Amino acid sequence: MKYFDEYRDAAIAENILANIRATSTREIRLMEVCGTHTVAIFRNGIRGILPENISLLSGPGCPVCVTSNEDIDKTLYIAKQKDVILPTFGDMIKVPGSNSSLEEERARGADIRVVYSALDALDIARRNPQKMVVLLGIGFETTSPTIASVILSAEKEGIANFFILVSHKLIPPAMKVLLDAEDVGIDAFLCPGHVSTIIGSIPYEFIPRDYGVPCAIAGFEPLDILQSILMAVQQIERKEREGLKPDCAEIEYRRAVRPEGNTTALKTLYEVFEICDVRWRGLGMVPQSGLRLKERYRQFDAEVAFDIKVNSSREPKGCLCGEILRGAKIPMDCQLFGKRCTPEEPVGPCMVSSEGTCAAYFKYGS
Repeated sequence: MKYFDEYRDAAIAENILANIRATSTREIRLMEVCGTHTVAIFRNGIRGILPENISLLSGPGCPVCVTSNEDIDKTLYIAKQKDVILPTFGDMIKVPGSNSSLEEERARGADIRVVYSALDALDIARRNPQKMVVLLGIGFETTSPTIASVILSAEKEGIANFFILVSHKLIPPAMKVLLDAEDVGIDAFLCPGHVSTIIGSIPYEFIPRDYGVPCAIAGFEPLDILQSILMAVQQIERKEREGLKPDCAEIEYRRAVRPEGNTTALKTLYEVFEICDVRWRGLGMVPQSGLRLKERYRQFDAEVAFDIKVNSSREPKGCLCGEILRGAKIPMDCQLFGKRCTPEEPVGPCMVSSEGTCAAYFKYGS
């Protein structure tokens, strides 16, 4: 592993920028799918140094943000039940549901605990056998293998009071929905680095093959992002010049990503989960974009263990998180942004998560 400063060298950055300027000849709209990329782009001032003809759009790469209000309302219902402990990752605490949030329910007495890993939640179940412990399972392909591993551990140990409220999502099907949308218009993707360490580059191959849209899998340091933008721009210009579709999803983040991905993690993931349709905030029901527990592991499914009753879920009035997540709007288009909606008092989830687009614009934007 190289030192971080090797990925932050100003002279190399200027050289890459010169190549971008020399290569790009048209208006280009690039979408960084990953929320961590959005934060890194803002933190390092990358938007401000790119040529004016290159626009960066933020996509639905924040798992907290794309969790539907229906799933949040289900979580709130379970949290309010007797003898339930609900562990969750910290970003979910302040996300508003239709009528409440986990933070509000914890203040009212619900046993809601912030954990840093699924193993922490399993340990809570071990130490509280008289309670039903329900982990809110959110995340993309990066975190879902760890949830699968914990379920295998719970089965092996015979822990019967541990459950998962499954809300995991798969990134490539959502990218297909974005490409099919008429109100976005994407010329190239910067594919998510963390997700790609698990799934590799092969699941993105349909994008250049079927849509002719370039993809570059990017790391998270400034030079990673700039080099990935250059790779995408070069593919676009080659397509314009030679009339040829890009032939693959390119990997810039080669120190962590292989075309085949992490085969051990994928094996564990699909031993426990199977693919299903699932609802995304902003994208609606996306076919084959979610995970559910296989029949063998349904005893760990919170939706089986609880008779969940949720009234019609609703989005916060005036909130544009859905449009922002698919790149059709930016936070400044929302009348609530920075006024009624702030990180201290968020109206929508994009202002809650550290990876949320609105939070990044609020912290780093002008």
